[in-house]
Amino acid sequence: MKVPFSPPHISEEAIREVEDTLRSGWITTGPKTKKFEKELTQFCGNKATLCVNSATFGLEHILRWFGVGEGDEVILPAYTYCATANVVIHVGANPVLVDVNSDDFNISLEAIAKHITPRTKVIIPVDIGGLPADYDGIMEIVLAKKKMFDPQNDVQRQLNRILILSDAAHSLGAWYKGKRTGSLADVTVFSFHAVKNLTTAEGGAIALNLPDVFDNNHVYKELNILSLHGQSKDALQKTQAGQWRYDVIEAGFKGNMTDIQASLGLVALRHYENETLKHRKEICDFYNNAFAEDERFELPVLKDEYRESSYHLYPLRIKNITEKTRDKIMKYIFEQDVSVNVHFQPLPLLSAYKKLGFKIEDFPTSYNNYAREISLPVFLDITEEQLAYVVDVVKNAVNKAL
Repeated sequence: MKVPFSPPHISEEAIREVEDTLRSGWITTGPKTKKFEKELTQFCGNKATLCVNSATFGLEHILRWFGVGEGDEVILPAYTYCATANVVIHVGANPVLVDVNSDDFNISLEAIAKHITPRTKVIIPVDIGGLPADYDGIMEIVLAKKKMFDPQNDVQRQLNRILILSDAAHSLGAWYKGKRTGSLADVTVFSFHAVKNLTTAEGGAIALNLPDVFDNNHVYKELNILSLHGQSKDALQKTQAGQWRYDVIEAGFKGNMTDIQASLGLVALRHYENETLKHRKEICDFYNNAFAEDERFELPVLKDEYRESSYHLYPLRIKNITEKTRDKIMKYIFEQDVSVNVHFQPLPLLSAYKKLGFKIEDFPTSYNNYAREISLPVFLDITEEQLAYVVDVVKNAVNKAL
């Protein structure tokens, strides 16, 4: 490809950090993972952070910690990647899909309010493309419906309302009303997958920001134990002299991050604010300037009076076209050696969710957004010449298709 979609940026500094870890003799969860957790907490402004092996594990881990299971309902947008809903099915609960906004792709507050029942235990907003959902608005709905909440265990009784669990796979470093993602919801889960703004190859983090009725550090320790098979000591603790013996408190899971992964994360976080976010904004601004005067294009919401994106995606929409026409446009773009994508296929279009009875006709805004959307390349090493080429190719593709 003349222009790939989102190759990872791995600096020489990151390579040296990984080499240092490999030579240290400590490559699984250890001191660098713990350092990365502390630095993420400081960056996001939340109360405690647990690094894990993926955002998917992080979401499921929190659902299990909160005791979500058979008969419970979890509200989430129809417009998201399948992982957001898959974890609800994994714990035996029912995903309740709702439609999204027509402007910013994020979950509709009106739709949330209509779908809350006494069985609702969790709401999972998704920060599509890196733009935060309306967290204050979601909390207002949750508090207004508090009397409907039917707690089934001690943790749920302690919170005494629906848990807001943010899927912030796209939005590390984004802002909402003066606060960063990680400190906007009860719990926030980040992804550090290879295509994300900050990558550890695979990996994720659970950012705890539970209200003061919880001891967030205690919850961190509990989640840490449960992410390592339920062992009372992690590998680092067991290597201390005479500390080999451990207990298994309950049958936990395997979801820990390694120090190799954390090495990549530590270096990337070091440059995230002043380099990564700054440059990704410049790329998205380039696209905005290039498409702004052409009435055929609908620009994404990247910043408004109370939010600013992490600029993970540039989800461009083309006005008044069908899904079939969008696909023709993409085919021409690919033929010109430019890699583009679609974020996302709404869940009701996927076989697994069709089998559960979901129909795309019930989510008209999600479908309309999807049918007209093309995600353009955004990555740190893209050149201005490549950006100009992408713009020309996209405009020519639209000319050819319409």
